[in-house]
Amino acid sequence: MYRRDRARLPAAERRRQIVEVTTRLIAERGFWGLSMQDVADGCGLTVPGLLHHVGSKDGLLLAVLDHRDAEDMRSVAEQAPGTLRETCSALVRRNAAQPEIVRLFAVLEAESLTPDHPAHTYFSERQQRTVEQLSELAPGGSGDAGALARQIVALMDGLQLQWLRYPETIDLVSEWEFASARLFVEVAE
Repeated sequence: MYRRDRARLPAAERRRQIVEVTTRLIAERGFWGLSMQDVADGCGLTVPGLLHHVGSKDGLLLAVLDHRDAEDMRSVAEQAPGTLRETCSALVRRNAAQPEIVRLFAVLEAESLTPDHPAHTYFSERQQRTVEQLSELAPGGSGDAGALARQIVALMDGLQLQWLRYPETIDLVSEWEFASARLFVEVAE
C-alpha cells in the first residue's frame, strides 16, 4: 500500500506539486486516462486531500492549463520580442525546451474537440485569444492579419506535432526558422 507520510507543504507549494504531477500524467495518458488516485499518490495525498486543493477533476485540468499559459506568457515576455516574427520565434524556442508540455497541450487540444470535454471552451477561447494577439503584432501592410495569424498557428501546431512524433530527426527551432523565413518573405516587417 502507498504510504502517505508526507511533510505539510504551504498551499502554494502543494498546488505547484499537484500541477506538476498532473501535467506529467496527462502528457502520458491524456485527460480521460487521468486518475485522481494516481495524482493523489504522486503527491503523497489522499483523494479528499487532493480535492481540497483543486475542487474536482475538471478544476485540476483547468489549473494545469492556466498555470502553463501563465508560465509561457511570462517566459516570452521576458525575451521582450517586438515583432510578430520575433514573438513567434520566442514561442517556438520556449516550446522546444519543454516537449512534455507541448505533448500535454497537443493531447488535450485534440481531446477537447468534443463539446463534452471539460477543456472544450478553454481551448476554443485560447485559440481565439492567440489569433487576436498575433493579429495585433502583424505589420501594417500584411493584408488580413487574422488570416496570417491563423496560418502561423497552424504552421506552429503542425511542426510541433511532427517534432513530437520524430524528435530524433526534427529540430523544431530550425524547422520553424526555415518555414518562417518563407512565410514572412511576403510580410513586410
